[in-house]
Amino acid sequence: MMTNVQFGTLGGTVCSVWSSFDWGNMVHTAVLAAVGATVSYLVSRLLDGRRLRRRR
Repeated sequence: MMTNVQFGTLGGTVCSVWSSFDWGNMVHTAVLAAVGATVSYLVSRLLDGRRLRRRR
């Protein structure tokens, strides 16, 4: 069971960390990660398809 002091400390910590995030950069990073993952997947599928065609 948490005491009032522990709840206050946890709440203050969460609020200070929450306000320090730059949400614009977080969204930008998430978009770039999604684009990078998509391109990586498509290139690997393309290269895998070429390899399969050569073997036959």
